[in-house]
Amino acid sequence: MSTLSSTPSQVPPHGRTFRSRLIRAGLIAGLPLLALIAAATYFGMLRVTERLEREAAAIAAATGEGQPEPWLRVSVAGRDLTATGEAPEASQREAVVGRLAAIDGIRRLTDRTGVIEEVSPFVWSVERPAAGRVEATGSRPAEVGAFELAQRLKPALPRDATLSDNARAARGAPRDFPDAAAFAVERLQDLTTGAVATLNDTVISIRGEAASLAAYDALRTALATPPQGYTLGTIEITPPVVGDFRFGVSRRPDGSLELNGHVASESAREEIRAAAAEAAEGAAIDDRLRDARGLPPGIDGPALMRFVFQLAGLLHEGHVSYEGEVVSIEGNALDAGAVAEAQTLMRDARPPGIAAGRVALSARPIVPYVLRIRRGSDSVTVSGHLPDRATREALLARLNPRFFRESIHDRTRLADGAPADLGAALAAAVDPLSTLASGELTITGTSLRLAGTSLYPESAARLARSLPKAMPAGWNATVAVTSDAAPSATADMGPCGQRLAERTAGHPLRFAPGSTALAPEFYPVLDAVAALARACPAERIEVVGHLDPVGVKPKAQTDPVADEAAKETAPKPAKADTKKDAKANKGSKGKAETKQEAAKPETKSEPKPEKTEAERVEASADLARARALAVVDYLQKAGVPLERAAAPTGVAPLSDRQGIGLSLRS
Repeated sequence: MSTLSSTPSQVPPHGRTFRSRLIRAGLIAGLPLLALIAAATYFGMLRVTERLEREAAAIAAATGEGQPEPWLRVSVAGRDLTATGEAPEASQREAVVGRLAAIDGIRRLTDRTGVIEEVSPFVWSVERPAAGRVEATGSRPAEVGAFELAQRLKPALPRDATLSDNARAARGAPRDFPDAAAFAVERLQDLTTGAVATLNDTVISIRGEAASLAAYDALRTALATPPQGYTLGTIEITPPVVGDFRFGVSRRPDGSLELNGHVASESAREEIRAAAAEAAEGAAIDDRLRDARGLPPGIDGPALMRFVFQLAGLLHEGHVSYEGEVVSIEGNALDAGAVAEAQTLMRDARPPGIAAGRVALSARPIVPYVLRIRRGSDSVTVSGHLPDRATREALLARLNPRFFRESIHDRTRLADGAPADLGAALAAAVDPLSTLASGELTITGTSLRLAGTSLYPESAARLARSLPKAMPAGWNATVAVTSDAAPSATADMGPCGQRLAERTAGHPLRFAPGSTALAPEFYPVLDAVAALARACPAERIEVVGHLDPVGVKPKAQTDPVADEAAKETAPKPAKADTKKDAKANKGSKGKAETKQEAAKPETKSEPKPEKTEAERVEASADLARARALAVVDYLQKAGVPLERAAAPTGVAPLSDRQGIGLSLRS
């Protein structure tokens, strides 16, 4: 029986040649026959694979004629082929698949090709699943090849990231798609992993978390100017997490507030600004908050905000800060009582999880001294400082009848440092404020400012002239009152007279006995009359006063603020210039004379003689005329020109049952 030998004499010539080649190639060195067969098979497969790759590449290259680039992509693994791509037409796809299937030597063809279709909406998305990779899905414009789009997006990719394009070619892409796609991809640079940007036709949406505060600011700047022809859709960008989350409120001497630190969301920012607007009471708000997260777990954000603003409300000037889970307050308090209030709040009212920090408050004199009266749609708010309780009560007593339809909120505090003649300035300015639809009266030192909106253009113009003249000596006033009212259409005499009767019917204007003060129920009627007068410019309103009921004793009528102003402006009794003068005055009477005077019986003042009937009639007529003039004054303040509202002399007053008489005259 013969055996195989590995000696050179027994190896066929062609075997020796093949083995020599392998040896020269360094692949074998004395391999047995089976190894030689395996190697021969391997190299044979390599030659087949190379041939299949060449033939498939030629078929794929041919699909690029008339296209931005070949639409067919073929991968070869051994004798298996996988075809992908989207053909412009179904016939082209069928022809290419047929050519691939006809290649000699293939074992299996996997067909993953398709046909380019018109899609609507045209949606394309890029996601950043990892730091070094960006994946594209959805539809890619057929008019722009995959390679060309990848080159366009390459500069916009995050650093060291590669693009994996899994999108399919389609028709229907919006104009300038590559520019918008690059804009969307570039935004991923400022977002952490997991971020997604989507183009839905011409709408760009982005979702993700900002990588840093600087990145968040860069995103806000970039998103302010999207590509031309595109708009922003859903933008859900979460602020970054910071390790030093802070929040603070600073109050300036003019009452304005500065917000600084971090805010976790736009909804939280809106809540903070609403609280700041209430605390500022019309003063400016400087929002310097930066979007960031990082408030420690367990701390209630809204509760922290309310606590900080509660402390800030005790400041005339200073700062309240939250930092490192500690709240501190420093600055000039509203007054000495505010210092104690801040200490109590810090000790007893801190939200859970917050530690008490420094309370460094002083109670220096308030300079400048500030008082504000704000009239809104349904309320009047008084804030700032008043010198004492008497002045506060006097001011409220003046406000209540003039703003009887609004609720009055007193937020004033008592403090020294009020300017001289404060009561007189208030007495001059409260009435003009009551004629405004909305507005604010601000006193800063000895400067008064009235701002707001008047229902009547004439009244707005008159206030600018009259209020500065009514100020006490040393004071100045500015008026910034506007009116949105359009000139009323003129009406003829018949309708005007009829409308006046309708507006005053069932609403007799009766003054209290002995009083010339307008009652609260007068205002709606007089406002309607003033509006009518503006609509009837050819007519004049005549006002006639009324008498008191017979036998009714009038009550004393006082005006607390005016009385206080009178006290401030009244001359003080002269003091003795020197001690010598005082002794001389004291020595002008001896002890005996002093005792004698003390022993004198008290003398009663003689009763005043009763008024005659004529005097009583004259006094009643004067009172009636004063009442008519009070009504005229109100109408003029409400915008009726001076020459079109009058209380004519020589007209007999009406009875108390009739009340004030109002009539139109040509």
